[in-house]
Amino acid sequence: MNLRTAAGGFVAFLLSVPALQGYSYWAVTYPSINICALRGSTVEIRCNYEHPSGNTVEKILWFTNKHNKPVDLRDDTDYTGRVDYRCGEQSCGSYSCTGTCTLSIKDLRQSDSAEYKFRITTNNGGKYSGVPGVKLSVTDIQMEVVIRPSSLNPVQLECHSMCDSTGLTYNWYKNGIHQQYQGRFHWFYINSDYSASCAVQGSKHLRSPSVCKNSTVH
Repeated sequence: MNLRTAAGGFVAFLLSVPALQGYSYWAVTYPSINICALRGSTVEIRCNYEHPSGNTVEKILWFTNKHNKPVDLRDDTDYTGRVDYRCGEQSCGSYSCTGTCTLSIKDLRQSDSAEYKFRITTNNGGKYSGVPGVKLSVTDIQMEVVIRPSSLNPVQLECHSMCDSTGLTYNWYKNGIHQQYQGRFHWFYINSDYSASCAVQGSKHLRSPSVCKNSTVH
């Protein structure tokens, strides 16, 4: 699974203000505003930041809206052993420096659903945060069964998550045995001899409920 996000900010000298108010050379932006990810998978959330070239970044952190104050996810016991920061080298010009930083969270839990924000602290005491942050929703997969209007067999199975995601690869199982087909839709003759189930590739432990001859189909 991959990253997405929004825009926002905060100014130096210990003053917290929205980035959209136009403070020069201070910014934290995110490529997407919302991310939907599967439980048990890994998600990446990336930000781009900018600060005046006369300032040096002394601390970076990602935090959520779960606490009354910013708590570094690396120090949050709810995320112990599951988070990683990957920040690239800064590029500085005459007036400002820019950089990127990616937050990775593995083994996602539904309790990880929250708003995630990035903050930089500079050598002069300035603190700048990207607000609003990235809204992460963690969900399980589901499988729907669609019957052809003309007959009860074969049936078309559709494997999908509650995330409206594209580009996912799906694994199908017949009686628990992995099949070669990897599309979202698959045609099966459902009878008393076997059942079918599916999972998103890389998350086979989150396999859907099995569909068999006696399954209730809507």
